Amino acid sequence: MEIVYHIGAHETDENRLLKCLLKNRDTLTEQRIAVPNPGGYRKLLRELLSNQASPETQHMGRDEVIEAILGHQDAERVVMSNPNFCCINARIFEGGQFYKLGPPRVAALGELFAEDQLELHLAIRNPASFIPAVLSSLPDNARDHLVAELDPFDIRWSDVITRLREACPRAELTVWCNEDTPLIWSQLISEISGSEFNTPIIGGFDLLAEIMTEEGFSRFLKYLESHPPQTEVQKRRIIAAFLDKFALLEELEEELDMPGWTDETVDALTDAYEEDLYAIDRIHGVTLITP
Repeated sequence: MEIVYHIGAHETDENRLLKCLLKNRDTLTEQRIAVPNPGGYRKLLRELLSNQASPETQHMGRDEVIEAILGHQDAERVVMSNPNFCCINARIFEGGQFYKLGPPRVAALGELFAEDQLELHLAIRNPASFIPAVLSSLPDNARDHLVAELDPFDIRWSDVITRLREACPRAELTVWCNEDTPLIWSQLISEISGSEFNTPIIGGFDLLAEIMTEEGFSRFLKYLESHPPQTEVQKRRIIAAFLDKFALLEELEEELDMPGWTDETVDALTDAYEEDLYAIDRIHGVTLITP
Protein backbone atom coordinates (compact mmCIF):
# COMPACT_ATOMS: atom_id res chain seq x y z
CA MET A 1 0.00 0.00 0.00
CA GLU A 2 1.10 3.58 -0.61
CA ILE A 3 1.03 5.61 2.61
CA VAL A 4 1.11 9.35 1.90
CA TYR A 5 1.43 11.96 4.64
CA HIS A 6 1.41 15.73 4.23
CA ILE A 7 3.31 16.72 7.39
CA GLY A 8 3.15 20.53 7.33
CA ALA A 9 4.85 22.75 7.89
CA HIS A 10 3.00 25.07 10.23
CA GLU A 11 1.71 28.38 8.90
CA THR A 12 1.79 27.24 5.27
CA ASP A 13 -1.42 25.49 4.37
CA GLU A 14 -4.20 26.19 6.86
CA ASN A 15 -5.68 22.77 5.97
CA ARG A 16 -6.58 23.96 2.46
CA LEU A 17 -4.92 20.96 0.86
CA LEU A 18 -6.80 18.49 3.03
CA LYS A 19 -10.09 20.28 2.44
CA CYS A 20 -9.53 20.14 -1.31
CA LEU A 21 -8.71 16.43 -1.18
CA LEU A 22 -11.83 15.75 0.89
CA LYS A 23 -13.97 17.61 -1.66
CA ASN A 24 -12.68 15.18 -4.29
CA ARG A 25 -12.93 12.05 -2.19
CA ASP A 26 -15.59 10.37 -4.34
CA THR A 27 -13.56 10.85 -7.52
CA LEU A 28 -10.38 9.64 -5.86
CA THR A 29 -12.14 6.61 -4.37
CA GLU A 30 -12.90 5.46 -7.93
CA GLN A 31 -9.12 5.30 -8.45
CA ARG A 32 -8.65 3.35 -5.18
CA ILE A 33 -7.24 6.41 -3.43
CA ALA A 34 -8.51 6.90 0.12
CA VAL A 35 -8.70 10.29 1.84
CA PRO A 36 -9.86 9.43 5.37
CA ASN A 37 -11.26 11.95 7.81
CA PRO A 38 -8.43 13.37 9.96
CA GLY A 39 -10.33 12.52 13.15
CA GLY A 40 -9.75 8.86 12.35
CA TYR A 41 -5.96 9.00 12.27
CA ARG A 42 -4.42 12.18 13.73
CA LYS A 43 -4.85 11.32 17.41
CA LEU A 44 -4.22 7.61 16.83
CA LEU A 45 -0.95 8.12 14.95
CA ARG A 46 0.20 10.87 17.32
CA GLU A 47 -0.14 8.45 20.24
CA LEU A 48 1.56 5.57 18.44
CA LEU A 49 4.44 7.60 17.01
CA SER A 50 5.26 9.48 20.21
CA ASN A 51 5.10 6.44 22.55
CA GLN A 52 2.01 7.81 24.27
CA ALA A 53 -0.38 5.07 23.21
CA SER A 54 -3.43 4.45 25.36
CA PRO A 55 -4.21 0.95 26.67
CA GLU A 56 -6.62 0.56 23.75
CA THR A 57 -4.03 1.38 21.08
CA GLN A 58 -0.62 0.40 22.47
CA HIS A 59 -0.69 -3.12 21.03
CA MET A 60 -2.07 -2.19 17.62
CA GLY A 61 -0.05 -3.42 14.66
CA ARG A 62 0.06 -2.14 11.12
CA ASP A 63 -3.02 -4.01 9.89
CA GLU A 64 -5.12 -2.89 12.85
CA VAL A 65 -4.05 0.72 12.30
CA ILE A 66 -5.00 0.54 8.63
CA GLU A 67 -8.37 -0.93 9.55
CA ALA A 68 -8.94 1.79 12.14
CA ILE A 69 -8.14 4.46 9.55
CA LEU A 70 -9.97 3.00 6.54
CA GLY A 71 -12.68 0.83 8.01
CA HIS A 72 -13.84 -1.45 5.22
CA GLN A 73 -12.68 0.79 2.37
CA ASP A 74 -10.48 -0.98 -0.17
CA ALA A 75 -7.61 1.26 -1.30
CA GLU A 76 -4.14 1.10 -2.78
CA ARG A 77 -3.17 4.60 -1.64
CA VAL A 78 -3.99 6.37 1.63
CA VAL A 79 -3.55 10.15 1.78
CA MET A 80 -3.36 11.92 5.14
CA SER A 81 -2.47 15.40 6.35
CA ASN A 82 -1.54 16.92 9.69
CA PRO A 83 0.31 20.24 10.15
CA ASN A 84 1.09 19.15 13.72
CA PHE A 85 2.61 15.83 12.67
CA CYS A 86 6.10 16.80 13.86
CA CYS A 87 4.99 18.83 16.87
CA ILE A 88 2.65 21.60 17.97
CA ASN A 89 3.68 25.12 17.00
CA ALA A 90 4.92 25.94 20.50
CA ARG A 91 7.62 23.27 20.13
CA ILE A 92 8.94 24.12 16.65
CA PHE A 93 12.09 25.76 18.01
CA GLU A 94 12.36 23.67 21.16
CA GLY A 95 15.83 23.22 22.56
CA GLY A 96 17.29 25.56 19.97
CA GLN A 97 16.85 22.99 17.18
CA PHE A 98 14.43 23.56 14.32
CA TYR A 99 11.73 20.82 14.32
CA LYS A 100 13.75 18.58 16.62
CA LEU A 101 10.79 16.23 17.14
CA GLY A 102 10.18 15.65 13.43
CA PRO A 103 12.80 12.97 12.64
CA PRO A 104 11.83 10.62 15.51
CA ARG A 105 8.19 10.81 14.41
CA VAL A 106 9.15 10.03 10.82
CA ALA A 107 11.33 7.12 11.92
CA ALA A 108 8.43 5.71 13.94
CA LEU A 109 6.08 6.16 10.98
CA GLY A 110 8.52 4.21 8.80
CA GLU A 111 8.63 1.39 11.34
CA LEU A 112 4.84 1.24 11.67
CA PHE A 113 4.36 1.03 7.91
CA ALA A 114 7.50 -0.98 7.17
CA GLU A 115 5.65 -3.09 4.59
CA ASP A 116 4.37 -0.11 2.64
CA GLN A 117 5.61 2.53 0.24
CA LEU A 118 5.93 5.76 2.22
CA GLU A 119 5.69 9.30 0.84
CA LEU A 120 6.12 12.51 2.84
CA HIS A 121 5.07 15.94 1.58
CA LEU A 122 6.27 19.18 3.15
CA ALA A 123 5.64 22.84 2.40
CA ILE A 124 8.32 25.25 3.59
CA ARG A 125 8.27 29.02 3.99
CA ASN A 126 10.67 31.95 3.98
CA PRO A 127 11.87 32.35 7.60
CA ALA A 128 11.37 36.10 7.18
CA SER A 129 7.60 35.49 7.21
CA PHE A 130 7.51 32.03 8.83
CA ILE A 131 9.01 33.14 12.14
CA PRO A 132 6.63 36.10 12.69
CA ALA A 133 3.66 33.90 11.72
CA VAL A 134 4.62 31.19 14.21
CA LEU A 135 5.34 33.65 17.00
CA SER A 136 2.06 35.50 16.46
CA SER A 137 0.20 32.21 17.01
CA LEU A 138 1.73 31.73 20.47
CA PRO A 139 0.73 33.16 23.86
CA ASP A 140 2.70 36.22 24.96
CA ASN A 141 4.84 34.39 27.51
CA ALA A 142 5.90 31.67 25.07
CA ARG A 143 6.51 34.23 22.34
CA ASP A 144 8.71 36.44 24.51
CA HIS A 145 10.78 33.43 25.60
CA LEU A 146 11.43 32.35 22.01
CA VAL A 147 12.24 35.82 20.74
CA ALA A 148 14.92 36.10 23.42
CA GLU A 149 16.54 32.78 22.42
CA LEU A 150 15.90 32.49 18.70
CA ASP A 151 18.51 33.44 16.10
CA PRO A 152 16.54 33.68 12.82
CA PHE A 153 19.69 33.06 10.78
CA ASP A 154 20.02 29.61 12.34
CA ILE A 155 16.78 28.51 10.67
CA ARG A 156 17.62 26.20 7.77
CA TRP A 157 14.98 24.03 6.14
CA SER A 158 17.74 21.97 4.52
CA ASP A 159 18.82 20.89 8.00
CA VAL A 160 15.30 19.69 8.86
CA ILE A 161 14.91 17.89 5.54
CA THR A 162 18.31 16.19 5.85
CA ARG A 163 17.39 14.89 9.30
CA LEU A 164 13.99 13.67 8.03
CA ARG A 165 15.73 11.80 5.23
CA GLU A 166 18.21 10.23 7.64
CA ALA A 167 15.37 9.17 9.93
CA CYS A 168 13.67 7.19 7.16
CA PRO A 169 15.82 6.97 4.00
CA ARG A 170 13.33 4.81 2.11
CA ALA A 171 10.57 7.43 2.32
CA GLU A 172 10.11 9.63 -0.73
CA LEU A 173 10.11 13.30 0.30
CA THR A 174 8.47 16.02 -1.79
CA VAL A 175 9.02 19.67 -0.86
CA TRP A 176 7.68 22.97 -2.17
CA CYS A 177 7.74 26.64 -1.18
CA ASN A 178 4.59 28.08 0.31
CA GLU A 179 5.22 31.23 -1.72
CA ASP A 180 4.81 29.19 -4.93
CA THR A 181 1.67 27.34 -3.89
CA PRO A 182 -0.85 29.33 -6.02
CA LEU A 183 1.17 28.57 -9.15
CA ILE A 184 1.50 24.84 -8.47
CA TRP A 185 -1.71 24.13 -6.52
CA SER A 186 -3.31 21.81 -9.04
CA GLN A 187 -0.04 19.90 -9.44
CA LEU A 188 0.24 19.52 -5.66
CA ILE A 189 -3.24 18.02 -5.49
CA SER A 190 -2.31 15.65 -8.32
CA GLU A 191 1.07 14.69 -6.82
CA ILE A 192 -0.20 14.11 -3.31
CA SER A 193 -3.39 12.32 -4.29
CA GLY A 194 -1.62 10.26 -6.95
CA SER A 195 -4.60 10.80 -9.25
CA GLU A 196 -4.40 10.40 -12.99
CA PHE A 197 -3.42 13.45 -15.05
CA ASN A 198 -6.37 15.66 -15.99
CA THR A 199 -8.61 14.10 -13.32
CA PRO A 200 -11.32 16.73 -12.75
CA ILE A 201 -10.46 18.35 -9.42
CA ILE A 202 -12.99 20.41 -7.48
CA GLY A 203 -11.21 23.47 -6.10
CA GLY A 204 -8.09 22.96 -8.17
CA PHE A 205 -7.78 26.72 -8.66
CA ASP A 206 -9.18 27.96 -5.34
CA LEU A 207 -5.96 29.72 -4.36
CA LEU A 208 -5.81 31.58 -7.67
CA ALA A 209 -9.30 32.91 -7.07
CA GLU A 210 -8.03 34.49 -3.83
CA ILE A 211 -5.13 36.37 -5.42
CA MET A 212 -6.57 37.27 -8.83
CA THR A 213 -9.20 39.84 -9.80
CA GLU A 214 -12.67 38.45 -10.41
CA GLU A 215 -12.50 39.45 -14.06
CA GLY A 216 -9.07 37.91 -14.47
CA PHE A 217 -10.07 34.63 -12.84
CA SER A 218 -13.19 34.39 -15.03
CA ARG A 219 -11.09 34.97 -18.14
CA PHE A 220 -8.55 32.42 -16.91
CA LEU A 221 -11.21 29.69 -16.57
CA LYS A 222 -12.61 30.49 -20.01
CA TYR A 223 -9.14 30.33 -21.51
CA LEU A 224 -8.51 26.91 -19.98
CA GLU A 225 -11.82 25.69 -21.36
CA SER A 226 -10.93 26.76 -24.89
CA HIS A 227 -7.21 25.97 -24.64
CA PRO A 228 -6.86 22.98 -22.28
CA PRO A 229 -3.19 22.49 -21.29
CA GLN A 230 -1.63 19.17 -22.17
CA THR A 231 1.11 19.26 -19.53
CA GLU A 232 1.76 20.77 -16.10
CA VAL A 233 4.38 23.06 -17.66
CA GLN A 234 1.80 24.50 -20.06
CA LYS A 235 -0.66 24.98 -17.21
CA ARG A 236 1.90 26.86 -15.11
CA ARG A 237 2.78 29.16 -18.00
CA ILE A 238 -0.88 30.05 -18.43
CA ILE A 239 -1.28 30.69 -14.71
CA ALA A 240 1.85 32.85 -14.61
CA ALA A 241 0.63 34.90 -17.58
CA PHE A 242 -2.76 35.62 -16.00
CA LEU A 243 -1.21 36.43 -12.61
CA ASP A 244 1.17 38.84 -14.28
CA LYS A 245 -1.83 40.76 -15.61
CA PHE A 246 -4.57 40.22 -13.01
CA ALA A 247 -2.88 39.54 -9.64
CA LEU A 248 -4.20 41.35 -6.56
CA LEU A 249 -0.94 42.80 -5.29
CA GLU A 250 -2.31 43.43 -1.80
CA GLU A 251 -2.98 39.68 -1.46
CA LEU A 252 0.59 38.82 -2.45
CA GLU A 253 2.28 41.20 -0.03
CA GLU A 254 2.97 40.17 3.56
CA GLU A 255 3.23 42.57 6.47
CA LEU A 256 6.09 41.61 8.76
CA ASP A 257 6.16 42.86 12.33
CA MET A 258 9.13 41.65 14.36
CA PRO A 259 10.79 43.75 17.06
CA GLY A 260 14.30 44.75 16.03
CA TRP A 261 13.97 43.60 12.43
CA THR A 262 14.79 46.04 9.64
CA ASP A 263 14.33 45.81 5.88
CA GLU A 264 17.94 44.66 5.74
CA THR A 265 17.15 41.81 8.14
CA VAL A 266 14.27 40.63 5.96
CA ASP A 267 16.38 40.88 2.80
CA ALA A 268 19.22 38.92 4.39
CA LEU A 269 16.86 36.19 5.61
CA THR A 270 15.29 35.98 2.16
CA ASP A 271 18.71 35.65 0.52
CA ALA A 272 19.64 32.89 2.97
CA TYR A 273 16.33 31.13 2.22
CA GLU A 274 17.00 31.20 -1.51
CA GLU A 275 20.47 29.74 -0.94
CA ASP A 276 18.90 27.09 1.26
CA LEU A 277 16.63 26.05 -1.62
CA TYR A 278 19.70 25.21 -3.71
CA ALA A 279 20.93 23.00 -0.87
CA ILE A 280 17.53 21.27 -0.62
CA ASP A 281 17.48 20.60 -4.35
CA ARG A 282 20.75 18.68 -3.99
CA ILE A 283 19.60 16.39 -1.16
CA HIS A 284 19.35 12.82 -2.38
CA GLY A 285 15.83 11.42 -2.35
CA VAL A 286 14.13 14.83 -2.25
CA THR A 287 11.90 16.22 -4.99
CA LEU A 288 11.63 20.01 -4.93
CA ILE A 289 8.57 21.24 -6.85
CA THR A 290 9.08 24.69 -8.36
CA PRO A 291 7.01 26.78 -10.78
